[in-house]
Amino acid sequence: MNAALKRRNVALALSGGGIRAMIFHLGVLRHLAENGALETISRVSTVSGGSLLLGLVFKECGYVWPSSDQFLSLVYPALRDQLCAKSLQWGAARQLLRPANWRYLLSRSNLLAKALQHEWGVTAELSQLPRAPEWSINGTTAETGKRFRFKRDSVGDYTLGYSAPGEFPLADALAMSAAFPGGFGPLSFEAGNFQWKKRPAWDSPLESAANVAIGYRRLHLYDGGVYDNLGLEPFFDAGRGIPKPDVEFILVSDAGAPLKPGFPRFSINPWRLKRVADITSDQSRALRVRGFMSYIGQNPDKGAYIYIGLPAEAAHRIEEAEPANFPTTLRRVTEFQFDCVAGHGYAVASKSLVVG
Repeated sequence: MNAALKRRNVALALSGGGIRAMIFHLGVLRHLAENGALETISRVSTVSGGSLLLGLVFKECGYVWPSSDQFLSLVYPALRDQLCAKSLQWGAARQLLRPANWRYLLSRSNLLAKALQHEWGVTAELSQLPRAPEWSINGTTAETGKRFRFKRDSVGDYTLGYSAPGEFPLADALAMSAAFPGGFGPLSFEAGNFQWKKRPAWDSPLESAANVAIGYRRLHLYDGGVYDNLGLEPFFDAGRGIPKPDVEFILVSDAGAPLKPGFPRFSINPWRLKRVADITSDQSRALRVRGFMSYIGQNPDKGAYIYIGLPAEAAHRIEEAEPANFPTTLRRVTEFQFDCVAGHGYAVASKSLVVG
């Protein structure tokens, strides 16, 4: 696929997938950086592991978007060292050593937010993020079933309305985006502390927004992958099969794990419910991918899809296993595991893109 990225305004979508996604995306970004293409990225949409990664990228650069040279010399080696030395997952668990955090025992995403602040140094507020690239941090509103997104200047979903973020911590937004059901989620969001506004229709002028009461004092926000694990919705209208307005080129890095065959043996088994949820999620993702692939098949100069599920080179397999099968956790990885998954991301990006 010929993607002349250096002549485009690129909209970049980074999928969910835990630590696997974080490392795979780093490999993709390294390929872009080596070709001087990070400077072309004007918008970013992230989910779960993709959100955590980008938060750490911004933290390493003082909350500005790195140049390609900065990414290669500073960001990539720093994050390789950190992800091989520390565990986001155990960092969240350690927050329970403070009795004040026991109230978050059933809302563990709040513990992940505390770990990001206290152990990983993510201390900025949303309003301190740069204007460019425009970044959407995606989650899912349990009350509405829609995409809830955090941006530099607004938070909300299109059914509830939107509010200015005030002093909302970036770490909380990242933790919300990674609040996968049964793992960390949900994150409790005190909606009553915000002033909400809504336009009469999604395409109405911004000045038409009026104050609204959303009807919820508190919202429960889950992993963005529950709604759209690709992070594609801000850029691509799946129903119409076309990009959103003002989007020139869409680059999707997808580190989602393929659905494995199998079914729990015993009839009274709660994992059967999880299997049904996994099938539903996989089908939702597949529909989004098919729509996007159909579009770029007809418009090869308008987008690219980089998928972790493509066969890996022998050097990038982990004990003979494909990187796509690496666990969806937030645990520490070894340097060998990191280099395999990141190397696969770099290799797939190299095959999928011609940057020039």
